[in-house]
Amino acid sequence: MLTDSTQNQSKQKILILIYIPWIISVVVQIDPIVSYLVAWLGSFFIFYWTLFSKQRFIPLDLPFTKQIMRPIVLVQLIFAGFMCCTSIFYFLDHLGYEYFNKISYLPFKVNEQTYAIAKCQRLSLLAHAALVTGMIVQIKQFPVIKHKLNLNLDFFLIWLCVVSYILGGVTSRISSIHQFSYGLINISITCSALVLVRGLVQRKTGYMIFGGGLFVFNFLASTLTGYKESIIINVIIISFLLYPYYKRVILTLAIPTVYILLYILPTFANIVRSQSWSGQKSAAQARQEAFDALLNNEAPVIQETNWTFLTNRLSEISMFTTFVKHIPKERGYYGLEIAKNSVLAIIPRALWPGKFVTETVSMERVYEAGVAYQTSTVSAKTRPVVDGYVSAGLIGVFISIFLYGWITQWMCNKAEELFGGYELGCIVMFNAIFQNLWRGNNFEFLVNNIFYGYLAMMAIFWILKRSNTLTELNVYKSTADHSSI
Repeated sequence: MLTDSTQNQSKQKILILIYIPWIISVVVQIDPIVSYLVAWLGSFFIFYWTLFSKQRFIPLDLPFTKQIMRPIVLVQLIFAGFMCCTSIFYFLDHLGYEYFNKISYLPFKVNEQTYAIAKCQRLSLLAHAALVTGMIVQIKQFPVIKHKLNLNLDFFLIWLCVVSYILGGVTSRISSIHQFSYGLINISITCSALVLVRGLVQRKTGYMIFGGGLFVFNFLASTLTGYKESIIINVIIISFLLYPYYKRVILTLAIPTVYILLYILPTFANIVRSQSWSGQKSAAQARQEAFDALLNNEAPVIQETNWTFLTNRLSEISMFTTFVKHIPKERGYYGLEIAKNSVLAIIPRALWPGKFVTETVSMERVYEAGVAYQTSTVSAKTRPVVDGYVSAGLIGVFISIFLYGWITQWMCNKAEELFGGYELGCIVMFNAIFQNLWRGNNFEFLVNNIFYGYLAMMAIFWILKRSNTLTELNVYKSTADHSSI
């Protein structure tokens, strides 16, 4: 029985229409401001068309609100949101605005940078459409489930949470397998959040205490790092897990939460980072000073730090425009060079002692384009859309981001197939192990993350199957009958 009120339309009908905004933005590119706005608004059309319209193409095994952690929703919103939507702040700053207030008294004149911004926004919109195309091509109306969990899911999540946290701590101290620690820790954090939510829904105090305690502990630990991303990720996880059951509460809290994340968090993280990373104070002391600064309402400091974050850190279109003006005018496209290095980066250093340093190789194109200088301490690595462009221009953007979406959805399908469905397969395994796919990274690191993430997922599956925790179904289960919580 279908759980969605609307049958899926044909994939072709959906995919053809999502390219209309990009075509219009190209047609009107003679006016860069209009072209930018059309391209910027085009991403919101794609969000609507693929997620909220009657013509959307999604799996039909679960109600829409109970599958929002699948790639077509979660990854698309985060990846395309950062890539396409956050550029509005940089564009407003370019036009002479700050916080939507005109600060420049001179009339604005279109210049080379205006055309570059518009071009980058069009490329980003094309990438958004390509991402969704790759996902929809791989979406199955009824995902295949080949295995079932032999234990109570709540008990198993608690067990997995503890074991993953311990193994994550152990592997983080062994350099040769250090990269597996991130996925294991992410599994532990996701399990704790899911146990908390299941405890709230089922009104089981023990689950709420266990899951809530661990999740709060991890959240507080993330405030000591000086990284905004770790805090934001925790908020995203708990918000998406709670949404299907507490829609009104989550939607009510959405605006103040976004305000805190975009307005206050940059200043908070900047204070922690500047004081604890330099060794002046402990992370706990730096965090307390950050709280004190926010409570004292140091508005000028917050506004200045925040606007810099919104224009130059939240959005990376400034970097993109530098590459667009540099390539192919001053340097030819990279072709398959970046892809080749990405594959070579997979080889363990134990097997290739003379292997290049991935960070160094990936930063070479950044230095060459003048985005950053070798004497600086900044790590300004490119994002997938930029690597696609510098490899082969417009066609490079389309092919690389199409493959990004295709692989992302395939990985999710595989996780659900192996681990018994949406909750354990998609929510826990896919979104924890492949969390880097939410926003993306440069090709060298991204391919490495995907390859070793897949090995980690298969290793966990092998262990669970050998221990009879997962067993193969004689007849593959139809997920039309699969229920959640």
